[in-house]
Amino acid sequence: MSKPAFSTIAMEVSDQIATITLNRPDAMNAYTPHMCTELCDAFDRTDADPDVRAVIVTGAGRAFCAGADLSAGAETFNAVAHAEEAGEFDETDPRWRDTGGILNLRIWNSEKPVIAAINGAAVGIGATMILPMDVRIGVPGAKMAYPFVRRGIAWDGCASWFLPRVVGIETALDWSLSGRTFLSDEAHQRGLIGTLVEPDLLMETARERARQFIDNVAPVSVSMMRHMTWRMLGASHPMEAHRQETRAILRRGMSADAQEGVMSFLEKRSPAFPGQVPDDYPPGWPYDSEPDY
Repeated sequence: MSKPAFSTIAMEVSDQIATITLNRPDAMNAYTPHMCTELCDAFDRTDADPDVRAVIVTGAGRAFCAGADLSAGAETFNAVAHAEEAGEFDETDPRWRDTGGILNLRIWNSEKPVIAAINGAAVGIGATMILPMDVRIGVPGAKMAYPFVRRGIAWDGCASWFLPRVVGIETALDWSLSGRTFLSDEAHQRGLIGTLVEPDLLMETARERARQFIDNVAPVSVSMMRHMTWRMLGASHPMEAHRQETRAILRRGMSADAQEGVMSFLEKRSPAFPGQVPDDYPPGWPYDSEPDY
């Protein structure tokens, strides 16, 4: 049975690269709960497809994502207030979870590397959804902002965890406590965006970066190292990394991928790694318990 078509995004797979496009161009790709559901579904599909080795996320039209859809005006956040008035509000109920956080946790858990191709304005959730992505490429002059304080609300998308780790605490506080608009040029200078290119080169550059995660590298190793690197941002001691890495390198060293990696190097040829994600993860992965050393 074919999977249902998307209505707020589009997705295509070509040459082992999945391109996910936020597809509400008339609304500058404003984010909705339904878009969250569709994006999470898209990442479920890319994880499950062994032919997909990398993911690019971009926007249709002139914006990447102009933030949450505020077309309902003051009613945008009133569902919570109405539930509170009716005595039906329980902040621990999963139905009230921040949809930006749900999306970003899903991206963070992606089995494949994720590249943001920021083709225009990225504001609010449009600027937080790029944080758990592994590569951020943008165009010059695009407007960006974390305007939550200017809307009287607070962070979304787990950004209070991600942003200081990506750009440092001073820049994170500068952008977030002022809510000011800044350009992608400043984002590039401060490390949020790794590369700026002209608009007509954006997708070509994103695909070139994606190929670096595909050609001549083992997909299982790429996936495991992506997870390990992100998770170690929250580690309290390098011993945690030592434990993870010891288990990983021992298990990977016993794999057919390791044999192919060594032999292709010695034979001076391109490798043909047999391992696939997620079928060929080592036993026990992801590692939830560690040796006592």
